[in-house]
Amino acid sequence: MITTRQTKQHEQHEQHEQHEQLEQQHGQRREQGHAPKRRPPHREPNRAAARTARRQCNLATRHQLAASGIPDGTIASRTRPGGPWQRLLPRVYLLQTGPPDHRQRALAAVLYAAEPAADPLSGATAALTGGAALALLGIRDAPHTPADVLIRAPRRLTGTPQVRPLATARWPRTIAVSGIPCTRPVRAAADFASRADDPARIRSTLARVVQAGWCHPQDLHAELRAARLLTRPAIRAAASELVVGVRSIAEALARDTLTATDLPTPLWNARLYTPDGVFLASPDAYWPDEGVALEVDSAEYHYTRDAWQATLHRRLRLESHGVLVVSATPSMIRDTPTQVIAALRTLLTLTAARSTPPAVQARGHVQLELPAA
Repeated sequence: MITTRQTKQHEQHEQHEQHEQLEQQHGQRREQGHAPKRRPPHREPNRAAARTARRQCNLATRHQLAASGIPDGTIASRTRPGGPWQRLLPRVYLLQTGPPDHRQRALAAVLYAAEPAADPLSGATAALTGGAALALLGIRDAPHTPADVLIRAPRRLTGTPQVRPLATARWPRTIAVSGIPCTRPVRAAADFASRADDPARIRSTLARVVQAGWCHPQDLHAELRAARLLTRPAIRAAASELVVGVRSIAEALARDTLTATDLPTPLWNARLYTPDGVFLASPDAYWPDEGVALEVDSAEYHYTRDAWQATLHRRLRLESHGVLVVSATPSMIRDTPTQVIAALRTLLTLTAARSTPPAVQARGHVQLELPAA
């Protein structure tokens, strides 16, 4: 008779023998050089494409996907309606289901224009320029699309509604803006002006680039001259305003109004200091001999209480040192210019009789003539 204890001992013995057999089989496999299990080979292309996507804002070209081992059939399948990928431009794909942002659209334009075998992020064969590059820098009202992209001449590339290739023999130094290869701001501004038709748009955009500190007016003038753009009246007029110190479209409007009068020529955006070197303010226009300033106060900069208080304090500082101030909005200069001119004329006349000039020094500004084109 077999007891319960004997049965358990027998089962344990069988389990021990099975375990030894398995150990022997594993040892034979190791001796024969069997490699450990690996991921299925079809997953490797996905990993390579993912590395490319991480580097390029979730974007990849057909050439890059093919180099990662993904066949054309798979690309076509994944970019069908409802699929996980999207075709943004010919041969350029967004590897996500959500809509692209402006940064992804800008990089997609560079990927489209870059030579297939080159690293598109190097800026060696394609670089964003014009309005799209300025928009990445935060220039207000600069257009994101169509994206202007420089390519090296004599190469030719068909444009699309979203991308305008621009072949050039003057290949510039490039910078990375948000990871996207771009021309420097001075070249981007010149390329924008070369393709813009609206004089007001050219004027305001170039002024904002300079006002934001992205380039110096003389550097911009040199770039426009090198591109032979100063022969265009709208571009030459905008460059002339920037060289003499105008820094905004509102100031440009004031300059147009003053130029049509017999008033003396003011300094634009001169920095005013007390005799002991304390900074007072930088009025839009300043007549140093008469001690009169014009402040163009645009409503968009006075939405908050703090901004309005700062404007009043600036005016108080000027007047406390003998500078007489005329304040006007851009709409006043546009709609009632005669009233603004009359106010300025009155103050300029009154100050001629002052025995003591204002204790103010204008620095950091030289009235420059625009060099000939």
